[in-house]
Amino acid sequence: MKHFFRKKSSCQVAKDRLKILLISDRVNCSPEMMELIKTDIAKVISKYMKIDSANMEIQINAKGSKNGRGMKTPTLYANIPILDLHKQ
Repeated sequence: MKHFFRKKSSCQVAKDRLKILLISDRVNCSPEMMELIKTDIAKVISKYMKIDSANMEIQINAKGSKNGRGMKTPTLYANIPILDLHKQ
């Protein structure tokens, strides 16, 4: 295995936290709520395949389709590295 269990540097942790803060501020979703969403998504997907949850990223932005009021609907994007498609 490569560096899957390697600890992230403090710089990378700070950068990740800042990303989460900026994203959550844009869509009025707290960083705590974003982490809960990320944890729940990882739990569900882990039932079906082996994933690298330490390196998974989620974000919410307003790039979605327009709703009936002409405003863009927030959209959740997830980048989840898959280690193995078959659950062990």
